Amino acid sequence: MNLRMSDRSFSRRSARWQPTSRVSHRAIPERYLPWLLDPASLTQRVTTSCTGSFRVRVLAQAWQSPLSDERQRLGLRAGGVALVRQVQLLCNERPWVYARTVIPRTTLTGRNRRLAHLGTRPLGAMLFADPTMRRDEIEIVRLTPGQDLFELIAHAAALRPEEIWGRRSVFRVGGKPLLVSEIFLPEIPHAPCR
Repeated sequence: MNLRMSDRSFSRRSARWQPTSRVSHRAIPERYLPWLLDPASLTQRVTTSCTGSFRVRVLAQAWQSPLSDERQRLGLRAGGVALVRQVQLLCNERPWVYARTVIPRTTLTGRNRRLAHLGTRPLGAMLFADPTMRRDEIEIVRLTPGQDLFELIAHAAALRPEEIWGRRSVFRVGGKPLLVSEIFLPEIPHAPCR
């Protein structure tokens, strides 16, 4: 499955990410709030909420140009490439989460080279087990048709909802950054607050 943004059918309208501190919680559908605001591992929350089998489906992993807002968030130069990993978190073979990780080349040195070889292992389990991991503030987004990330997800999953909610954070492992975006698909259930 090719999940690159080079297809001219994508509009290339960037998503508008906002720090959680600047988002009115009343504007977010109640069913998504616990998923969006939980600072703990999403992988752990999904595996706990899934009453059946959980697995990671790798959609794509390749060196490519990040989306413009991803490049800006990581401070990467225009035209540069990063390792982009796209996966779905599945419960009983139903996609609950689309996750997109952007890893700058400069991050993939030393111990961090392991991040390029995850296969179907969940990234979250590795990040939250690493004592050097630090997480920047969570940002939230409401994706709608016509935005580049929405179109990429809809193209990959054959979804056409009116909106999709997600979050992202810059994680620093050993002081080196990577950007993780987690988009909650329509199959995701209501989650109780913790």
